[in-house]
Amino acid sequence: MQAVLFFLFAFICEILGTLAGFGSSVIFVPLANFFYSASLVLSLTSILHVFSNTSKIWLFWKHIDWKLFWMYGIPSLVLTIVGALLTNVYPSTYIEWGLASFLIFFSALLLVFPHLKLNAVPSNAIISGGLAGFLAGFMGTGGAIRGMSLVAFNLEKSAFVGTSAAIDFGVDFSRMIIYFQNGFFDWKYLTYVPLLFVASFLGSYIGKKLLDRISADYFRKVVLLLIFFIGIAMIFKLNQLP
Repeated sequence: MQAVLFFLFAFICEILGTLAGFGSSVIFVPLANFFYSASLVLSLTSILHVFSNTSKIWLFWKHIDWKLFWMYGIPSLVLTIVGALLTNVYPSTYIEWGLASFLIFFSALLLVFPHLKLNAVPSNAIISGGLAGFLAGFMGTGGAIRGMSLVAFNLEKSAFVGTSAAIDFGVDFSRMIIYFQNGFFDWKYLTYVPLLFVASFLGSYIGKKLLDRISADYFRKVVLLLIFFIGIAMIFKLNQLP
């Protein structure tokens, strides 16, 4: 039953992440932290995202902007490795506090300033790509930061999803390897891997089909509110820890 619920959980997060344009981790990571240890969540999320990004690259291959891919991808990859290595230095509670604070700040910022975006210049792409990579490696989610910057380049929806997934693939594959080397993955959860595979491909496919049928602005607000309250719930949870 736990495995079935986990599959549904990952599947729904994948659909929501595809539609909202933030990626599934900004929803999946904080929710999964309520049920599993922070280190296990980081490893499971990296696996989910490797599968998820593979499916999105396949579905949106023709729409990828390769110039932006290289501009964002290199700093993202380098700082992802730095962030992932630091997870073995700091206690997991530091990671959870950082994640909760980030979720509250990020969601509140975009709810108050819905059209906020960075200028479409290479320096912002490099800086935001590096920051997104570091946050992905250290806290498990960073695509939201990259999304704010990618929006400035006025990409068509399919190009946005495809380019973001291509950048994310290298980020998530590299941190997955480091998490495994750090012993974050508990092998008793090996049966979850095929479930993550199915959830990522099925969720991405359904998300793609719904992308043209749902008001992106309205849906984005709903997801941001969800992220905000998840962040608040995480703060309450952390305050109750001894």
